[in-house]
Amino acid sequence: MALTRDKVVRTALRLLDEVGIDGLTTRRLARELGVQSPALYWHVKSKRELLDLMAEAMLAEALPPDREPDPAHWPDWLAADARAKRGALLAHRDGARVHAGTLPTAEELPAVEAQLSALCEAGLRPRTALRLLLTIDRYIMGWVTEEQAWRQDAEQRDGAPFPDEALHDLPLLREAADVLRMTDHDADFEYGLRVLIEGFRAEIAREAGSTGETGPAADPLR
Repeated sequence: MALTRDKVVRTALRLLDEVGIDGLTTRRLARELGVQSPALYWHVKSKRELLDLMAEAMLAEALPPDREPDPAHWPDWLAADARAKRGALLAHRDGARVHAGTLPTAEELPAVEAQLSALCEAGLRPRTALRLLLTIDRYIMGWVTEEQAWRQDAEQRDGAPFPDEALHDLPLLREAADVLRMTDHDADFEYGLRVLIEGFRAEIAREAGSTGETGPAADPLR
């Protein structure tokens, strides 16, 4: 079978799950595909482009590019996208590290434009709307990076971190020990996501007020 870009990316994702991002080299990928390294560069120009394409492939099924953001319910679709992206990154070893630092590919830009359009219709300016998307995206990246590191370390850790005796004289930490021990990743992720979205509700109201607008944009989507 002829070598294609899709085959390169799919093989790279499989190799990622086996050896992690530190073990994923173009030389090893070429060997896995049964070709010489220069053959890869007919399909991907650099490892940076390979990582961009891998990140795109990770999210393709979870976040279909033809979805239509609804400006009237922007908190709902932003939260749904965030959950889907977190799940897609967690599904691959070092998923967040692969995605970190990537840029949207040319094929992804129309979907970003559609999101910006919906957020601007909801009451944000384009720069603020893009900052909202980047803020949530970076929250997800940071969260999943920590979550994957925590899960990996937990497999190697002998016993629970911060045992009860270590918290004996620390009553506030003892009361919040379940958060400190990250016993519920989902609940903690949802808390941070809600705080971010509520902050941008206030930003919509502020931007609408600064332009003297009235109506739905000034009353942020109750």
